[in-house]
Amino acid sequence: MNKSALFHQFVAFTATIHQVTHDLTQNITAANITPLQYKILEYIKVSQPVTPTEISECQHMSLPNTSRELRKLQEQQLIQKFSDTADRRKQYVRLSKEGEKMMEEAFACIEERFLQLIQHATQDDLKDIQHALAILEEKVLRQNG
Repeated sequence: MNKSALFHQFVAFTATIHQVTHDLTQNITAANITPLQYKILEYIKVSQPVTPTEISECQHMSLPNTSRELRKLQEQQLIQKFSDTADRRKQYVRLSKEGEKMMEEAFACIEERFLQLIQHATQDDLKDIQHALAILEEKVLRQNG
């Protein structure tokens, strides 16, 4: 197996994933939040609880910018901050009930768009897609070093 060719195929695949993700999430955001704030909320939704540092690293933002965006989201009552019980200096972030509701609505819209993408897939196709995603996650995306 030519690993260089595999790498180039992976790069093309990730570019396609970014485009499809953009298409699926385009115009999903609520009226009062920015696209960046939506991406932060999306990350919190799938990874909560998270620390501000984890959000900063995932979103490729400075910690001061992350803190400012989190403050705005907290003012809109979309997130909650809480301290670690063992180390009160460590802060975590999770969605509030209002934030959960908003993200559930957003995910329902995204799911509807995703179902349109796969509407012509057969049961065997769906099984193949599910299997391919599981392999990618296990062998490539979730490796720790």
